[in-house]
Amino acid sequence: MSRLKNLSAVALVLLAGACSVLPPARAHDMVPGAPQTNAIVIRNATLHLGNGSIVENGAVLFEDGMISEVGASVRLPDSAEVIDGSDKHVYPGLIDAYTDLGLREITAVDVTIDNTERGDLNPNVRSWVAFNPDSELIPVGRAGGVMLAHVVPGGRSLQGQSGVMQLDGWSYQDMLLEGPTGLCVNWESIVPRGGDSKEKAKRYDEQIQELDDLFERARRYGESIGTDENVATDVRLESLLPVINGERPVFVQADRLGAIESAISFFTSRRIPMILCGGADAMHCVDHLTAHDIPVILIATYRLPRRRSDPVDALYSLPSKLREAGVRFAIAGEGSGYPGGASNIRNLPYHAGIAVAHGLPREEAVRAITQSAAEILGVADRVGTLAAKHHATLIIADGDVLESGTRVVDAYVQGRKVDLGNKHKQLYRKYEQKP
Repeated sequence: MSRLKNLSAVALVLLAGACSVLPPARAHDMVPGAPQTNAIVIRNATLHLGNGSIVENGAVLFEDGMISEVGASVRLPDSAEVIDGSDKHVYPGLIDAYTDLGLREITAVDVTIDNTERGDLNPNVRSWVAFNPDSELIPVGRAGGVMLAHVVPGGRSLQGQSGVMQLDGWSYQDMLLEGPTGLCVNWESIVPRGGDSKEKAKRYDEQIQELDDLFERARRYGESIGTDENVATDVRLESLLPVINGERPVFVQADRLGAIESAISFFTSRRIPMILCGGADAMHCVDHLTAHDIPVILIATYRLPRRRSDPVDALYSLPSKLREAGVRFAIAGEGSGYPGGASNIRNLPYHAGIAVAHGLPREEAVRAITQSAAEILGVADRVGTLAAKHHATLIIADGDVLESGTRVVDAYVQGRKVDLGNKHKQLYRKYEQKP
């Protein structure tokens, strides 16, 4: 026992020494919201339910963090807090369906980036464990109405498992809504581009064989643990079991037509449910997507066309075209691999707004960043819609949330009122007063 005490003392000294040479950690100053104690009623507001419909002069009642009633009128419990929503719009909390928020702070500063593990095959990596609840980017995103984020790991090939995070809480445990949601795969890195065609084909075949071998090992591992209790635990293989059994989807990052078609062929032939992420060339293979009912998470509508021959609005109009073709889709922000990434999560509603300007009905655009995102991520039973028995995760805005001039004036996560302050607002107030 005394030896253990000595070791503990040595560990504390080493830890203190390490902390003395590390730079001070940066964290936002916003205190997480307190649990809801009184019933809250928002009335006389325009309700955007998230399912494509609107209730004018409607009301929402939520109690103990859950929505109790939604409609033209609701009951008024004793001691309820009443919020006048006149000239206000109420939405479900917006969901960024693909981001590395909490895993990347400043792209140019390596020590603030924790979104990628070493190696190419990391199916056991869990994004939410590395999630930084004190990221300065979280309050900035909340000010734009984003209350939930599907946080994905980065890297090549099998990137790891993703989770849906609520953007309010003291720790990642508090903030985790669902995890894992699925396995993230970077298919763009598997389908090579440029270079010698024979060498590309060889490299592609090698990587496909490597994945096949890994899946086969996982299948045999799953069979053996059911019959032999002495089998050593293998966390990599164990994390693959729900995927190869069809119980959990793969989020396949692919933009190019060749990569999309390759991924569809690989996963459908193995009966593994797939969700396409990125999807810039989705309209070029829409028949395959509809035939296999593969949903698409469109990452960043604010992107230039991929081909010189494409019209300038090719990606702006892609959501409208997918809707007309019958493809299920959600709209995400700038993802994890695009310029800005998590730092631009606040722009999520404007990615949906530009789709409205290019043919997507307005409430369908709202749906693409609320209910549709929740459905694709498997959390629609709890969030994404203003409906009874759903979490009271919602926002109140002074106008159309898809318009850049609109401000989010109040926000709640499971009934907890969220502090909408952030670094941007602090700097604005500071320099507004500078002589």
